[in-house]
Amino acid sequence: MRLPFAPVGITAHPGRLESGSSFWDLVARAATARPEGVLAVDEHDRVLTFADYANRAERLAAGLHVHGVRPGDVVSWMLPTWIETALLIAALDRLGAIQNPMLPIYREREVGFITKQAATTLMITPSVWRGYDYAALARGAVADALIIDRDAPLPDADPAVLPPFAADADRVAWLFYTSGTTADPKGVKHRHGPVTAATLSMSHRMKITADDRAALVFPIAHIGGVNWLMAGLLNGCTVILIESFADPTTMGTLRRHGLTLAGVTTAFHLAYLAAQRANPEERLFPDVRAYPGGAAPKPPQLHYDLVDEVGGVGIVAGFGLTEYPMCGMAAVWDHTDKLAHTEGRPSDGTEFWVLDENGRRVGPNIDGEIRVRGPHLFVGYVDPALDVDGFDELGFFRTGDIGHLDEDGYVVITGRLKDVINRKGENISAKEIEDLVYTHPKVVDVAVIGLPDADAGERVCVVVACAPGVEPLTFDEMRAYLVEQKLITRKLPQQLEIIPELPRNAAGKVQKHALRERYGR
Repeated sequence: MRLPFAPVGITAHPGRLESGSSFWDLVARAATARPEGVLAVDEHDRVLTFADYANRAERLAAGLHVHGVRPGDVVSWMLPTWIETALLIAALDRLGAIQNPMLPIYREREVGFITKQAATTLMITPSVWRGYDYAALARGAVADALIIDRDAPLPDADPAVLPPFAADADRVAWLFYTSGTTADPKGVKHRHGPVTAATLSMSHRMKITADDRAALVFPIAHIGGVNWLMAGLLNGCTVILIESFADPTTMGTLRRHGLTLAGVTTAFHLAYLAAQRANPEERLFPDVRAYPGGAAPKPPQLHYDLVDEVGGVGIVAGFGLTEYPMCGMAAVWDHTDKLAHTEGRPSDGTEFWVLDENGRRVGPNIDGEIRVRGPHLFVGYVDPALDVDGFDELGFFRTGDIGHLDEDGYVVITGRLKDVINRKGENISAKEIEDLVYTHPKVVDVAVIGLPDADAGERVCVVVACAPGVEPLTFDEMRAYLVEQKLITRKLPQQLEIIPELPRNAAGKVQKHALRERYGR
């Protein structure tokens, strides 16, 4: 398969399959190469081998073909992180359908917008999940809805009814919608190649092998869910599927299945640390070797705490977006301080530019807007009007992130273009303050937001969740601590809010818009 930008620096691995031309190609190759290997397990100890995966997915594809699904049809699905969902992903690719995963947090407004814009022909959901009637949601949005529940019989037919598999590396195979929080979600079109290239880069930096057991504890509908399924197919590792991370049995499930890669965002890493601290006499994950990270900024201190208290090399973070899944990523062999304070080096084959406000490239340790192009780049948005602002004249994608490359070529993210607080004409990085506040012993989670201010334009507001059983952090306490940490006066916060738990979306990102609405009045 030829990609528009060839990945470089990916070392050959004895147990790794070639990238193939489609998701189904990976499924078929893995079933041949390691039929008895285990691709997935879940919290109920259901096991899916690579051979089972291919066989059951092909029968499901045949059942969907009988239902009427044809190559090029857009099939939207909104399902939890189940084995059945993993089967559906493979089945739809076997059929040559364009699949549109949707996060289960979406409701009528988002689902109506997406299914109309994507021209959905079939929508697949559970009947009722977590008390919500998804079947009614689907039937209200599309003419053809299909229900799939865990442990219930799947559509099934003889694979002989299927047309021959037609691999096409150039076809759009995925429509991922970014989780819109203040506006309509943006539809991102991806071919198979860029998604696989991102997985290969991740696999290389993580040194993933067939001995690994990786936690898939976030929604499988996220592009990262597809990346981790691909990692299993490419490397032979086992993915541990968790339907609900909030379930009190989750930590025991991950431990029982020998977790080695404890992903994948700050919210989950905080939970692992809290679980270890609740039972310090026993290692939570005896086999853990790394904590894949991404989707949300990490406090550097969290990295050190995980290394010291839980084990492994610490957080091996990736920086990416749905549009470009792996702009940069750390590696398990990086120095611990680089793991704590950076997002690793730019990914294999990625052109990584940092530009000042005048559009000029800047040197090491100078912040600017980050733009990327290379092997992980998406095709474009479902709404082509969004491409105008999404790409520059050289075809680089505008990430919307602010940061720099350090003197060793490592990526440092300092904020978002929309997450910079402008106080009296001075730009203040929310992340810089978040990282410092997080190190206070009373704090377990923190978000910093800018709020409207009549005198200064914006004021700095710190929202924290405090450790259980301690006196809440006071404003004066926080200010004194930040002064002690050498934060300059103009960056000192003007407001502190205490909250039991920060609101996060399904991917683990703090929903800062909700905090702004709550405290900005």
